[in-house]
Amino acid sequence: MATNVMIVEDEEPLTLLLRYNLEAEGYTVESVARGDDAEIRLRETTPDLVMLDWMLPGLSGIELCRRLRARAETERMPIIMLTARGEEGERVRGLSTGADDYIVKPFSVPELVARVRSLLRRAKPEFVANRLSMGDLELDRETHRVRRGGRELHLGPTEFRLLEFLMKSPGRVFAREQLLDGVWGQDVYIDDRTVDVHVGRLRRAINRPRQPDPIRTVRGAGYAFDETFGRS
Repeated sequence: MATNVMIVEDEEPLTLLLRYNLEAEGYTVESVARGDDAEIRLRETTPDLVMLDWMLPGLSGIELCRRLRARAETERMPIIMLTARGEEGERVRGLSTGADDYIVKPFSVPELVARVRSLLRRAKPEFVANRLSMGDLELDRETHRVRRGGRELHLGPTEFRLLEFLMKSPGRVFAREQLLDGVWGQDVYIDDRTVDVHVGRLRRAINRPRQPDPIRTVRGAGYAFDETFGRS
């Protein structure tokens, strides 16, 4: 069953960025732009995690967080507060109101996704898969080990992250720019042809002669993990 994340944020570009990265992780994402609308929606549904902006039209994020903690249905729901307020007093206020984590804007998207994963692991460990597997290829996210047909493969850290990113969305084609953002992060400025180099290294590490290649090159578009890999 998919893990549901609700984003309550009135900055549309940030909402789109968060939605893209969370959906790439395999989460189902719903977004609401106003605090009062979010309160109404959260009486109808209880997501697995809420990402809540501090300053919202209609009802502030800090007040919405307080109200959610006062309701039995949402008192244990994981909440991450997003805010431009970085002062220690404000962080204490946000956490004392009931937020489980507090992230100051601007932030690293890979770090935010890692915090989401960590918080879900603590709150609902059944929703976070530590292993990704398809065909005879298995990736263990906890031990950072990769095996194919029982044979352990030796991947560099970048190749591991690249394989993990692709395996999370089998069949989805990612442009080089998307892979750069998802694997290297948006704050790293390198040539997008670097992706080709690391895909080549990844292929050499996971493939032996006459073995099917799970990485599919889509000419003019990018790369994907072959969704048919391992099927007879």
